[in-house]
Amino acid sequence: MKLLSYISAFTLTALTLCSCSDYLDIDPENKVPETQVDYTNVADMYAPVSGVYAKVRTGGMHWVIWPLSIVRDDDMWSGRTDDQQLLVDFGNFNYDNAFWGLNEMWNQYYGIIKVANSALESLDQYAANAKSDADMNNYRAYCGEVRILRSYAYYRLMQAFGDITILRTTTQGDLTRSTKQAVEAYVLNDLQYAIDNCPKLRPNEMEHVGAVTAYTAELLAAKIRLNRGEYDKVEQLTDDIINSQRFQLYDDFYQLFKIPGKLCNESLFEVQCTDFGQSSGDVVDADQWFVFQGPGSLGGWNFVRFYPEFQQWAADRGETVRSTTTFMQGDTTTPSGDYVGGTKTEFYNGKTYTPTSQLTPGRSKYGENNNIRIFRYADVLLMNAEAKVRQGKNGDTPFNLVRSRAQMPTLTGVTVDQILDERRMELAGEWGERYNDLVRTGKAAQVLGAKWSTEKTYYPLPLDQLNNVPALKNEPYNE
Repeated sequence: MKLLSYISAFTLTALTLCSCSDYLDIDPENKVPETQVDYTNVADMYAPVSGVYAKVRTGGMHWVIWPLSIVRDDDMWSGRTDDQQLLVDFGNFNYDNAFWGLNEMWNQYYGIIKVANSALESLDQYAANAKSDADMNNYRAYCGEVRILRSYAYYRLMQAFGDITILRTTTQGDLTRSTKQAVEAYVLNDLQYAIDNCPKLRPNEMEHVGAVTAYTAELLAAKIRLNRGEYDKVEQLTDDIINSQRFQLYDDFYQLFKIPGKLCNESLFEVQCTDFGQSSGDVVDADQWFVFQGPGSLGGWNFVRFYPEFQQWAADRGETVRSTTTFMQGDTTTPSGDYVGGTKTEFYNGKTYTPTSQLTPGRSKYGENNNIRIFRYADVLLMNAEAKVRQGKNGDTPFNLVRSRAQMPTLTGVTVDQILDERRMELAGEWGERYNDLVRTGKAAQVLGAKWSTEKTYYPLPLDQLNNVPALKNEPYNE
């Protein structure tokens, strides 16, 4: 709970110090004068790091970011046509860059980057007062954590918008974008720093429990390398995670995404939330992230559902364990005893469902006290399998670990297409993984049909940003 305690204590401070502005070129507002921070007290060195985690939780988990991340594949849609119709349109590749949600996504992720940049500046000032090797080791490790979280924000921005601005400092004047390839190189450099300086531990082994680690950095670097087709590097990165023998798949796929699975040995990055086990009072949560995609019968907003055709595809594959968890079917009762309203052709995202029986007594908010899963070991195994097969090697072992947990029969001589199908099922509804896989493998046009085209790979830049930051219209830099 140590990281959560830090996050709880410093959330207000972090947001006061670095609340993000409406536009990329405006400095963070309400910045407390640096004279109010005692940088000679190196015992407080983790404070700015905790502020970045708080910003990821409060900004990066804004509810509208989630549907924008997942509606463009062939498996999920925004779930409602009576509210936020533009989310439905975006899922059909009819983009409107005046949509407020695009601007929110842009602002929130750049808000994380701004807070991270400020945190690194603060860490440098603490380091200037370090008195021991241990202090300097902490400094470098903490800088690594911040760089991982900053890299995460850049990664999501690239997923959404392609070419984006590298915001290197809090006082940067030129806000011209860089090419996606140049941003990837910048991020990979940050991640290498983290790999070299952060502990090689699981998040649940960290002093600040749940903090990102060198292995989180390796996973994110592997995802970028996979998109670039650098399969030898993907294999090396994922081999290192696997060979550490620190991670393992959680036995119970159903509970993996619920309270028992919080920060289990499969987790490489979770956004942490807690109600401190108290029936009332303060909570550390992600506002409406869980609520907006829950069924109305359980207190949700009825957004985000799987297409019935995807559920049928899973059934035709013989999926049972993963289907029970993934597809929260309307007009049925869950294995945990909660009745889900609606019709049997409606399938909510069961990976964001917290059973009523697991809520802290006295609490009723949908999903309260649960964590948001970001990266997990199953993805590492499937990337490792794909990287090996694409290099003419055998990827059966990591592939079948994932299959066996799902109680699916093992396969031999697995192909890339079989691995992609496995990713589709295993990572269903998780952060746009399906759409990313379709784009990076060149399958998007075939699978998504005529409504999709290469020009629609990325969202347009938000209109508000273009109007207020003219440099965004410049030709992107290649470095």
